[in-house]
Amino acid sequence: MKNLFTKLLYFGIVLLFIPKQAYAMHIMEGYLPIAWAIFWFAISLPFLILGLRSIQKVVKEHPDSKMLLALSGAFTFVLSALKIPSVTGSCSHPTGVGLGSILFGPLVMSVMGTIVLLFQSLLLAHGGLTTLGANIFSMAVVGPFIAYGVYKGATKLGLSFSIAVFLAATLGDLGTYVMTSIQLALAFPAEVGGFVASFQKFGGIFALTQVPLAISEGLLTVIVMNFLQKYNVRELTSLRILQPKEN
Repeated sequence: MKNLFTKLLYFGIVLLFIPKQAYAMHIMEGYLPIAWAIFWFAISLPFLILGLRSIQKVVKEHPDSKMLLALSGAFTFVLSALKIPSVTGSCSHPTGVGLGSILFGPLVMSVMGTIVLLFQSLLLAHGGLTTLGANIFSMAVVGPFIAYGVYKGATKLGLSFSIAVFLAATLGDLGTYVMTSIQLALAFPAEVGGFVASFQKFGGIFALTQVPLAISEGLLTVIVMNFLQKYNVRELTSLRILQPKEN
């Protein structure tokens, strides 16, 4: 299992260096009207401030979890860099935010996701600086909150650990693209039918590629979490992902 995880990680890193066409992006640079670009920056900012405080709290209370925090960021970076062109000006790809959301909560992932998006826009021409706020809100805010809420809800319902993780990662991914479709529909309403018609168009096109990608991300997240459950028991117990064993 350990060898399989290592191979998957190396494979993802190798994919980062395969040449890609520049149109394969999150919402790309300059695509949104300036008013909407500023709006999404403004509503994302409070989550980043709270996220920084949350990270400080995690590092202070769980100093041994720094490697898991780094793993969550690397997982998000690798998965969200694997992209399939979908709607003009955007793309479909995994998000990878489910793992960190389950481990540390959605506010931590708002910061981790922002760092990932910033590096991708600067180093990989994936996304953009003017559209960073919109990409942050969809992938680093909405996705993590959905993933965290689904995971907590599934565990309270008594579902198994693997099923809870799968649902959280899958629905967190899909939630990101529902939000992206809303953002594009708000910025570019259809001449006939307005926002609703535009949302149906963007959402329908995204669904063709995003549904299988979300399912794949859910399965991969389960594999990684099961690996951590086996080899990082102490850290997961400290984070209350696992219950301490009774003596």
